[in-house]
Amino acid sequence: MKLHREGYTIIIYSFILLTGLGIFANQVFPTPLFFFVVLVLMVILGLIIQFFRVPYRTINAEKNQVICPADGKIVVIEEVHESEFIAGKCRQISIFMSPLNVHANYFPMDGKVIYTKYHPGKYLVAWHPKSSTENERSTTVIETHEHKKVLVRQIAGALARRICYYAQENQVAHRGEELGFIKFGSRVDVFLPLDATIHVVLGQSVKNRQDILATL
Repeated sequence: MKLHREGYTIIIYSFILLTGLGIFANQVFPTPLFFFVVLVLMVILGLIIQFFRVPYRTINAEKNQVICPADGKIVVIEEVHESEFIAGKCRQISIFMSPLNVHANYFPMDGKVIYTKYHPGKYLVAWHPKSSTENERSTTVIETHEHKKVLVRQIAGALARRICYYAQENQVAHRGEELGFIKFGSRVDVFLPLDATIHVVLGQSVKNRQDILATL
């Protein structure tokens, strides 16, 4: 396991701030209460560090299988009309990421990036039906070698107010390569062709680069 580069600055500043609070507590509180305060501060720092963890994982998927781009829970599986790029019906799978999940996101398929766009927006809770179209979000479309299109949308939640996205148009996408990062609670939507075979169910907990979402 390693720490994500997006967390370096936050972790350093948090360590400095929490250390300062610990020194202040040592001057103000009696010893028993001081130890309790230090314990609380250590737990807070531990939570911040674990949020930016990136576990090492091995991809085990067949060529036409779509891997899960994010850790979290499956909250939506439905047929929808996607209007930003696909302009037609497709299958949507949504993954809700709590603050305790790994928040790095990955390309679900090999192919070529043919579209990327960042949208500023609101910060509705990530499970809100309109969060997919009204929240801060970024959209990336990968065209597979078989000319099928997979759209991945990173969506900010009520706590997540910064989306980091790395994909660029005309980039060669490698399945399992990092696509982006969302800070502090969020959601990822994946839009697939209607004929895709879905391999997950509502409420299922999934892990990025390990679980298979679908077969194209």
